Formats: sequence, structure tokens, C-alpha cells
Amino acid sequence: MEQTVYRNYQKITLQESPGKIPAGRIPRSKDVIMLGDLCDRCKPGDEIDVTGVYTNTYEGSLNTEHGFPVFATVILANHLIVKDSKQIVESLTEEDVTTILKLSKDHRIGERIISSIGPSIYGHDFIKRGIALALFGGQPKNPSQKHKVRGDINVLLCGDPGTAKSQFLKFVEKIAPRAIFTTGQGASAVGLTAYVRRSPVSHEWTLEAGALVLADKGVCLIDEFDKVGLEMLTCGKSHWIMFDLINFSMFADERPRQDVDTRGDGAAEHFNIQGRHRNVAAGQVNLSEPIMSRFDILCVVRDEADPQIDEQLAKFVVGSHVRHHPAAPPAAEITDDAQASDALPQDLLKKYLVYARQNIHPRLHNMDQDKIAKLYSTLRQESMVSAG
Repeated sequence: MEQTVYRNYQKITLQESPGKIPAGRIPRSKDVIMLGDLCDRCKPGDEIDVTGVYTNTYEGSLNTEHGFPVFATVILANHLIVKDSKQIVESLTEEDVTTILKLSKDHRIGERIISSIGPSIYGHDFIKRGIALALFGGQPKNPSQKHKVRGDINVLLCGDPGTAKSQFLKFVEKIAPRAIFTTGQGASAVGLTAYVRRSPVSHEWTLEAGALVLADKGVCLIDEFDKVGLEMLTCGKSHWIMFDLINFSMFADERPRQDVDTRGDGAAEHFNIQGRHRNVAAGQVNLSEPIMSRFDILCVVRDEADPQIDEQLAKFVVGSHVRHHPAAPPAAEITDDAQASDALPQDLLKKYLVYARQNIHPRLHNMDQDKIAKLYSTLRQESMVSAG
């Protein structure tokens, strides 16, 4: 016992970045063992580069399961680098930066970005505008290092089935620099943030990161959000618990070892909601008013029968299928739609988002402050009249 050497030991699970894997393939994962000063160098949700030795290790549970010696493979880490947003921006070439700056001087860049959001989806211009604003985000503030004000925008899409809500989420998953997609069916609020499990190595209780933690500094997309099991939120603390949930930050009593400050945008989707006002939507779905108030943009999609709009929608869908058919001639890919010609390529839009979020920090001018104050006062008066 006198010659026993004790070292810091940490075992993490490394998973492929969802944005860098081919479509249709599940991200692969591998356990990584970190020793000494490498411990606690990263937290769940970080994007890291690991250099190490690919080796095997004895795993008692595998031997018991198979009935004969089976060794598990792990990576014994020697070096670790945590990537941040600055390193992602530095990966852009000079040609990319030049193209981005040239695009930023286009007086129609706002309309072009909006038309690039879900180009295969007909209409829904206001939803596309809201998603574009959420992808760019705002400026977080922390006055006097005492009270943090988030700068990101939370979006809720709700409405009738078959109105392309899930397609919007899938598009954001592909275009966002960092996105985690999950579904509320069968999930719980605890599973979205973190859950407790006993470590097979130390036999101690540890925290496993959920979707919101893995979406640190990115976008978390929750399909069928009203199906999330919110039993734990029925207590008197539901207001502040859901506040932290929507803002992608863990509440304190779930973080005994580290403080995980996760920031990102929230886009949730659920269906079959009638009504225009926030209180009407909250009363018809499994979401309380405090939870609904955490969303900055609430988009209610209605599937209303209109002969003229239905005809335009049918032409758009049929034309899209014709243009993208594998046997279609090159001439069929040319469209007369001016909006489609203004749309940015998806790769360029993704680079534009990365550069803007890192380098552009918007500020309000005095004139803008007056406009926002008047708009807020008008909205408050309308909500009092309509009870919304």
C-alpha cells in the first residue's frame, strides 16, 4: 500500500459531431480515458480534438455477458484541445471571408437569407424570418457580472398537422453550425437536461448530459415538445425550472460537480393547435402559461382551405418534384422564380451564420429604442383588448 500511486481519472464518451456525418448514419462513439491534468478539461457538449493510443482494456461486464474473455477498446488520451467558436471562424478561408463581406453589403441580404430558409417549403415567410433571426441570435449581457440576460431567441412552432413544421426543424438541423435534434415522444424534462446514473467504474452517482446540455452554444430542436413528460414540473417550482430548461442551462441542484452554462436557441414543434393568441394556444396543449412565456416567437400555422393558395402550393410542390427528379434534364432545374434565384447556397449560408455570430455584435440606437418602446406599448394594449 505504501507504493500505491493515486492519479486523477476520468472516463468520457466521445461522439462524432452530428453536423459532420453522412445523412442516415448514426454518430459513432468511443470511450476515452483521461488521466492527470487532462481531467476536467472539457464538459458535456464541447467539441474537442483528442490525440491518444487506441488500446484495449478488461471489462468484467462483457466477460460475464459472453461467458469468455472479451476486451473493450478505448482511447487512452495523451492530448486534448477544446474547440471554441473562434477556432471555427478561423477555419474559414480568405475567399470565404471575402465572399461573406461582399454579401453583407447587398441591400437585399435580409430577404435573400429569409428565402434561403427552407427553400423547398412553400410560403410561411414570417416563420422563415423568425427562424433566421433565431439562427443569428442576439447579444447576451451580464451587467455587473450579477444578472445574465440571454441573447438567444426561443421559437415555438405549433399548428395543424402537415404544415411543414418538422421540415423546418430538419432544415435547421442541417444548416445550423451546431444542432441537436430530439423528440418529445417518450422523453422527460429530466432526460432533456441531465439524468443520474451509477458509474460502472467508481460505482458513484454521476450526471449524464441530455439534449439541451449537448446543444451548448448551439441549437436544440425538440419535435413534439408538448409530448415531453413534464410531471416533475407540476410542482410549485415549475416556473423557474422551465425557465432554466428553455434557456438550456441546468438548475443548481443538478450540478454538484460543475457549472454548465449552456446557451442556444430553442425550436420546438407540436401539432393541432387552434387559435391566434398565446393564452388560447396554452390552454389547448399540454403547456402551461409560464412555459409558453419563455418562447420569444410563437408561430401558429393554420391549414385553411383557399382555392388560390392551394393551387399555387400544388404547382410549387409538383414543380419541385419535377426539378429534383434524378432523370430530369438540366434545363428542368432552371426556374423562373426570382425568390429561388436569390437564395444562398446552403454551404455559404452556414459559413455566413458562423462568421456573423462570432464577429457581429448588434447594438440598439436611440431611434430603435423609441420604436421598440412604442411597439411594446401597442402590443400590450392589443393583448389587453384581446385577452391574449
